[in-house]
Order: sequence, then structure tokens, then C-alpha cells
Amino acid sequence: MSTFETPAQPDELVYHMDDQPAPAIAAFAAFQHLLAIIVPIITPGFLICAALGTSARDTSMILSMSLVISGIATFVQCRRFGPLGAGLLIVQGTSFNFVGPLIAGGTLMVHSGTPVETVMATIFGAVMAGAFIEMGMSRILPLIRRMITPLVTGIVVLIIGLSLIREGLISMGGGYRALETGTFASPQNLALSLTVLGLIIFFNRLSIRWIRSSAIMLALLAGYGLSAVLGLLDFTALHQAPWVEIPRPLHFGLSFSWSLFIPMIIIYLVTSLEAVGDITATSKISRQPVQGAIWMKRIRGGVLVNGANSLLAGLFNTFPSSVFAQNNGIIQLTGIASRYVGLWIAAFLVILGFIPAVAAIFQSLPEAALGGAVIVMFGSVAASGINILAGIRLDRRALLIIAVSLALGLGVSQVPQFVEAFPEAMKQALTAGFHMLGLGDVPAVSHTVPQFFKDILGSSLATGGSSAILLNLFMPETAGKEEH
Repeated sequence: MSTFETPAQPDELVYHMDDQPAPAIAAFAAFQHLLAIIVPIITPGFLICAALGTSARDTSMILSMSLVISGIATFVQCRRFGPLGAGLLIVQGTSFNFVGPLIAGGTLMVHSGTPVETVMATIFGAVMAGAFIEMGMSRILPLIRRMITPLVTGIVVLIIGLSLIREGLISMGGGYRALETGTFASPQNLALSLTVLGLIIFFNRLSIRWIRSSAIMLALLAGYGLSAVLGLLDFTALHQAPWVEIPRPLHFGLSFSWSLFIPMIIIYLVTSLEAVGDITATSKISRQPVQGAIWMKRIRGGVLVNGANSLLAGLFNTFPSSVFAQNNGIIQLTGIASRYVGLWIAAFLVILGFIPAVAAIFQSLPEAALGGAVIVMFGSVAASGINILAGIRLDRRALLIIAVSLALGLGVSQVPQFVEAFPEAMKQALTAGFHMLGLGDVPAVSHTVPQFFKDILGSSLATGGSSAILLNLFMPETAGKEEH
């Protein structure tokens, strides 16, 4: 869960980037980071699995691997191996950016009769394929940053956030299972979700900084207690969990779908640029350069790990990861920017991931309670997009690009019937064009093209993101300032 926000100049650091705190100090600082990140790391996988109807045992395995893969990525980011890693106190975890498109594409496949196991294999195939795009981007960042400007990034992040709010409200009401059983938005579900939401707001109003930074975790603990009192905890996954979670590469097999992959291309592009902003923020907090050769080396190494770790995530049956922004606030809170603390964070995450009971206990929480936290996290994604757009000059060109991209992107998700007739209309246009040019009948392979474009246009992110990129390229900024 990232932003482009660059924190203000921090107070004097207690431990700088290469300092080595005593083990007790490093472990305590790592624990504070853990309180801020463990819920955002586990939540994306939980929501995707719940929406697709993945079994309790497979969900537990996926969530455990989210922790393990996040730990590995954090270790590489902090330790740095050759070109891999930024060499800063950077935490990496499962990205919320992919939740909406994966749920939308995955549920469509499930409703069409595709077995859940095949859907998961297809998702992880698209995850692995997209990872190569991000790894390649790390080598050509200056070129990509000219094409994917803050305007484009802000629009895409805003569309992601606005699309996710629907998933957040479904979670608050009890999730997809509650929709099927007729218990959606029941008094119990609303009481749980609103209690957690209210506590998050309350904790963020307190002047104690460590409570504010751990507000989501503390609110969920309270929600867990309330769920226990109401008798709503479900320990099915805990009863099925083994003592140790053994990584199983390609547990679901491997498949691929263009309709899932195309939206992910845009997300991988944007996630890479978010990583640039977050790594720059960490560099500034750590009193490191934020421009020049050293900074660019850190940026390229950090984005490369973003992609490489997403490839590893797909291989081990979990979802793409990205650099987290939350740890920047913890660095400011503790005054500890030592990257050796990151090694402790990585160790904690891997250990917790190998203990399936951790994921299983998280699964026992009613989705309504989690929904109270999810709606805040998803709203934060949308707020991040607004924050990015607030940092640029919103002239008539920018406002037109925002208007068209948001209208098309959010429109196709609200009125999916808009693209239903597209394949047939495109076939007729191709046939007429071939006959007009005297080329005879349309080749059989061309009949797959209309469906391909329909799959793309059916995604709010692919439609809105593509519109933003194309309009940004075809409507270049003018040298002089435009009137508002």
C-alpha cells in the first residue's frame, strides 16, 4: 500500500542507515514495523480467496506464503545483493493494487464454470508474466517516467482505490458468502465492521504516536474479542492447518489469460513508479541522496526486487508485492533508519509464514470485522491518488484527461452491458472493411480479436489507465501555462 507522498524532514536520527543497534533495540523496532504491516500483507490474499471461494486450507497456504515472500523481499531490499535491492530500511508486502482486477477477472471465470483451482493457476500465471515487465522497467526507468507521468499515475491509483471501495463495503457487510446466504449487512455484521472502523478513527485521534501507527492492528484485536463474545469465530482453517507450512511451487498448476494479464500490465507500471516515490521518501528520511547516481542505483535495485519478488510470489502461490510506505512513518516514530532492523522484520515475517496457525487465526475472524479496517485501507488508496493529482498543475488539459479517463474507467465497471455488443460490432466492421478493400473474407484468426478487446474494455483499470496513457501522449503539455 504505497503513496507518492514524501515525508517532511525528520528529526535527528538515533540510528542511521548503516548503524547496527543492539539486538534488543533492533527487535523492538522491528516489532513496531510488524504491527503496522502484518494486516496489510495478509488482507489482499484473504479478500481475493474469499471472493473466489478458495478452500480454507488453500487460503491458509496462500496467506502463509504472503508472509514468507514478503519477508524474503524485505531481506533482499535491506541487505542488497548486487543489482537487487535498495540497501535501505524498506519493507515489502502484498500489494492492494491488484485486488480489484483479480477479484473481477477471477469471479467472472468462476461464474462461467471454471474450477477455482484453474482460476488460481491462471491468476498466478498472469502474476508471473507481469513480473517480467516490472523487472524490465527497472532498467529503463527514465524512459517510463516520461511516459507514465504523475498525472497518469494519480488517475490509475484513484481508479484502483475507487474500484476497491466496492470490495470494502462488501467486506463490511460480511463478504461474498454473506451475500449468498442472505446474511449480508445483518445487525451483527454491521456492529462488527462499524466498531472496528470507529476504533481506527478513535486511535488515530490520540496523541500517542505508536498507537496511531498500530491503529488497524489494535482495532482488529478489539474486533476479534467482540467476535469471540458473539460466537462468530470460525476455526475451520486452524483445525486443518499442519504444524509447519511447507512451500509448494505451482500448487495449483500454471495457466494464463490475456483478460487477466492486460490490466495487470498497467498496475505493474504504476506500482513501479509508486516504488520510486516510496524509496525516495525512505532515502530522504534516512538522510541519503534523493537524486544522482547513488539514488538511481537504489531506485533501480528496489524496482527490480519489486518485480523479481512478484515472480517468486506467483511461483509459490501468492499475489504480487510492492514497497510499503507505512515503514516510513515508523522510522520517523522510532528515529531508527538502520537497514539491519529490516533483517529482523524479514526474519519475523518468514517465521510467521512458516507457522500456518498465524494465517488460520486471521482466517477465523469474520470478514465483517476485517471490513471495518479494509474500507479505511482501500479509501487510503483512493486518497493517495488524489494526493498525487494535487501535486501537479490541474490545467484544462489535465482536467480533461482526468475526466475522460475516470468516466470511461468507472463507467464500464458500473455498466458492463456497454461493451457486450462490441465483439459483434467489430466483426461486422472488419468484414465490411475486408470486402471494401477486395480482400475477401475475414481470416478466422481475426474473429478472436474483438473478444480480446472486449476483455480489455471490460476492466475499469485497463480502460481508464489506457485512456490516461494515450491521452497523455497525444495531448502533450504546452510550453506556456494554460488558463484554468
